[in-house]
Amino acid sequence: MKLPVPQTPGAKSYLGLSGKGSFAVSQIKAQALIIEIFNMYCGNCQAEAPRVNELYQLINKDPNLKGKIKMIGIGAGNTPLEVEVFQKSYEVPFPLFPDEDYAIYKALGKERTPFFIAAKINADGSLTVVQTQRGGFQDPAQFLKQIVISSGL
Repeated sequence: MKLPVPQTPGAKSYLGLSGKGSFAVSQIKAQALIIEIFNMYCGNCQAEAPRVNELYQLINKDPNLKGKIKMIGIGAGNTPLEVEVFQKSYEVPFPLFPDEDYAIYKALGKERTPFFIAAKINADGSLTVVQTQRGGFQDPAQFLKQIVISSGL
């Protein structure tokens, strides 16, 4: 999966990227990655946003997890402007990327949104999916615990 390198220094730094162009998600400097597939117009995605933000905060407040688990979002069918509006409206603290033509969404099996994928980033640059979640999660701490266990962190 290739994505455009974020233009904002904060997003670039968070992901451990430099330069311009595109990057593979396996290049993100982390041991595990949580990908949220969302859509700006999805009511469940909007309702889930506070819990997703809480998940991000839990990761970054834990010195054993900060830097080891990163998060990104993919806006299925969303333009760059729609992704930006979603990010600002719901104060999403992690990088979001548009998937205007649904290419990533289709490649991941056309799951309903929100859809979460947790993957371990292997030393050889490959990804191993360790957990998926259709729909939202009720308890961010429990969801994170499951990801930590399934990824071996």
